[in-house]
Parts: sequence; C-alpha cells; structure tokens
Amino acid sequence: MTPEELEALAKGSQIARRQAPHSLNVCVAAGCLTLHSEEVKKSLEEEVKRTGAPCRVRGVGCMGLCSLGPLVVSEPGDLLYKNVTPADVPELVGALELAPLSRLRCPREQAFFQRQLHVVTENSGYIDPEDIEEYVAIGGYQALLHALTEKSPAQIILEISKSGLRGRGGAGYPTGLKWGTVAKSVGAAKYVICNADEGDPGAFMDRSVLESDPHRVLEGMIIAGYAVGANCGFIYVRAEYPLAVKRVNTAIRNARRLGFLGTQICNTQFNFDLEIRIGGGAFVCGEETALIASIEGKRGTPRPRPPYPAQSGLWVMPTLINNVETFANVPSILRRGADWFASIGTPKSKGTKVFALSGKVRNVGLIEVPMGMTLRQIIFEIGGGVPEGHRFKAVQTGGPSGGCIPEQYLDLPVDYESLRDVGSIMGSGGMIVMDDTACMVNVARYFMEFCMSESCGKCIPCRAGTAQMFELLTRMTDGSATLRDLQLLEELCDMVSSTSLCGLGQSAPNPVLSTLRYFRDEYLEHIEQKRCRAGVCTCSPAEVSA
Repeated sequence: MTPEELEALAKGSQIARRQAPHSLNVCVAAGCLTLHSEEVKKSLEEEVKRTGAPCRVRGVGCMGLCSLGPLVVSEPGDLLYKNVTPADVPELVGALELAPLSRLRCPREQAFFQRQLHVVTENSGYIDPEDIEEYVAIGGYQALLHALTEKSPAQIILEISKSGLRGRGGAGYPTGLKWGTVAKSVGAAKYVICNADEGDPGAFMDRSVLESDPHRVLEGMIIAGYAVGANCGFIYVRAEYPLAVKRVNTAIRNARRLGFLGTQICNTQFNFDLEIRIGGGAFVCGEETALIASIEGKRGTPRPRPPYPAQSGLWVMPTLINNVETFANVPSILRRGADWFASIGTPKSKGTKVFALSGKVRNVGLIEVPMGMTLRQIIFEIGGGVPEGHRFKAVQTGGPSGGCIPEQYLDLPVDYESLRDVGSIMGSGGMIVMDDTACMVNVARYFMEFCMSESCGKCIPCRAGTAQMFELLTRMTDGSATLRDLQLLEELCDMVSSTSLCGLGQSAPNPVLSTLRYFRDEYLEHIEQKRCRAGVCTCSPAEVSA
C-alpha cells in the first residue's frame, strides 16, 4: 500500500464514520461481555432498525470502568452510560435527539477518567477492534509507513532508545537496548515474539489491549521486525483468552489483505508475516525461554541463560521478545517522537503504565497512568478508595512475583525503582487492593499455592521449596505452626530465591518476604496466640469471634 492509498483509505473510513449523525458504541471486551453487553448491542441494533433512528451501532473495545458495565457511549457528545440493560434500549435510542438519559449517565468529569493519560489505550472504546479501516482512519499504520519509507533500522532503534521505553512485561529492561542486541546478532533467520501469556491472578491488561486494539500491537511488531532484521513473528496467547485469539487472528487476516503483512510491505523490499500460537495456560511460559520451548513444540520449561534469546532463541536464532504493552507503545513513539514519550513519567521510568486495578476498590477496571503517580492517587482518586467502610490495608503489585505494600507507602511513586525498594515489582501491571478483612498470612499462602501449582518442576529448589513453604504457611493458618517453622520459612525464602532456575522460582518468595517485612505481627499472632485477626484462617475461630 502506497502513502497515497493509505491516505485515501483513511479519508474514506472517516467519511463513512460521519455518515450517520449519531453513534452508539457498546463495549464488547471480555469484561462487559460477561455482563451481557452483546445482548445490549443486539437490542440496540433491532431498536434502531425498528424506529429508523439516524444512528449506527458499533462494538468497541474496553472503556476502562469494568465494574459499571455494560458501558455504552453515545456520540456526538461522548456521553457515557453505565449498567445498561436491554430494557434500557428504547430510552437510549429515544434520547439521541433529546436530553441525555440522566439515570444511566456516568460523568466523565470524575477522577477515574480525568487522572488518566492514554497512550497504549488511546483507541480503546473508540474503534471497532475487528475493523482495520477504523484503525487506519485514526492514523493506524502511518508509523509503519513512515518507518519503512523514511527511516533506517538503526534510526528506529535509536528513537526507541531515546524514548526511554522499558519492557512492560516485568523487569523493565530497556527496549532499545534489547532491540539493538538482536539487530547486531547474526543468524540465518531472526524472529519477533509477542509475549501475551498473561497469567498473573487479577491481571487483564494484555488481554484488554489485544481485544480492544489488536492492530496497534501488530503495527509495533512489524516495526520491530524491520528494526532488528526479522521476517517472521509469533504472538503467544494463552488459550484462556479466546476472544483475544479471535480478534488477533482477524487482525492478521485483514492486515495481510491490505498489504501490511506479507511480502513487499507498503511497496518496499521488507517482508514480514505473523502467526499466532496458543499456550496451554502454564504460568511458567511467561518466562521467555519456556515460551520459546512451547512455540517449538516442546514442553514449556525454562533453560539456563546465557545464551539469551537475543543471541540464541527460537530455533537457536536471534529472537526479540517483548510483551503486548511494549509493542503497543511503539507506534505512538514513532508518530509523536522520542522526546514526547520521554517527557512523560520519571527520569528513570518513562511513559505510562497500564494497570488492572482490582480487589477491594470501588472502581475496578483498566487504567493507564503516567509513571510516577503515587499509589494513593491510583487507589483513592482513580480507584475511588476502599468500599463499605473498611480501611485500606495493602496493595499487591506484580502478581505472584510481586509484594504486598502497606499503608505507610501509599505516597510511593509507582515506578520500577521505587517498587523494588519496598520489596515489590512493577510486573506486567496487576494491582490488587486489600482491606482490613484480609489476612496477610493467608494472602501469602494463596500466592505460594499458585507458584507451587505452576512450577514446571524442572529445578528442585522451586519444585520442592515452594511445596515446603506452602506447607509451613498452611500450618500457620491452621494454628499448628511453631516459631521454628517461621525461622525455617525465612531460610527457605532465601534458598528458593537464590538457587531457582528461572524467574518463577526466584520471585516466588516475594509475597512471603514482603508480608513478613510489613505484617510480621500477624505471623506471630497465628503462631503464638493461634489467632487470625481477620477471622479468615481456621486457627482458634472462637477466639477470633470474641
């Protein structure tokens, strides 16, 4: 596709969108679909057809405030309606030419919307994720065209490096440095892999991006392929995300149809194609070497590093692996420039971060905020605080590999270094809020059970260590533990984190270590007093009720 053809397609799509004076956009991402938004969409289509209303009904991606779904937006005016049911449809359609339907209005002026900054999610809730022409209409694939026709691979890598973008999948490794390493590596072939194996409890960031704006991820991957010299890519998605798989497959087919994938992309000499690979749901396959083994058709277990995938990855060839959110940032960086992206966030953590905000918080949903925003601002302003008169107790970040952060650190800026300093990590972006009804010993036991169950078993420290730690935590929750068990638990934390083969085992003790660091009194209560102050555990329930 030439620049002229892309511009003509974009203009044609924009005209098509303006043909109807009104539009009703229904969220059809997984969160709202579970609340029957598809039935709302179907009812709207039938009502518009029956009444002849000058309106088109569209399915769009995630609008963020999942706890108030199904969500519908009426345009023009960007009027957001919450908790919409099929019974509300006649009134919604009737209100198009009248005043907004006040009983369903969800004000955009609230902090949940006003305090966010959308980069990765800028199109979510505004375009149909299964219509490539809508993506093109808002500037989609312009960054790719610009990269292929006006920039060299080295210039693109330099731009990504200058932006300060760091990997959004966990440890925050500099993206430009990784791309540069793959570009310099020599091999008969090179590969690009998108890690969409999102397995953290409470996490739904990557799933939402793939469901809401899949072409954004594809565009970032194609640009990456050009920059590092790869001609083939894979998107590794877990089987539990069938809607994401469906929409990514649709996006790949449509991108091939319009010439953004395949041979001579955008009438250049660059060839690149993508395939999707579906994982079986093993949490360990989020680790890059285990993911590579799974794509190769082997059992998904990690291998020692070095060599790193950048030198010897998929089929022993140089391989670039980034997660969904990392690739989704790339088109915006190339469109707006590295300096623009670097101006957002903190000196060491640039840009924005997408979080799945869940747990004991009023506004559960998908959010995107500048790096450096404090936990208090995220939880109490955007999240609306803890409901039902309870008090905030802790927030768990980074999934099973992260830690539990207590109230005393609510004013902590959310960036890679600050979270690490208090015993947690950024991870892929899960953020679970806990109130005073949570028992921190039981929380640690829950995450240890998860790590124990998801251990691939390849190395003894993780396979046996997590099982023993789970057993010790179980003794504490049922009232049979001793102080010697607590000492042994701490020794096991050090052994498992120091000697495990991959990141799963190395980080498995983090929830235990962070709860021991900040909530040690609860461990001592369980052991010495046989008492659970939250009334969650089975130790001495009579004493708890007293």
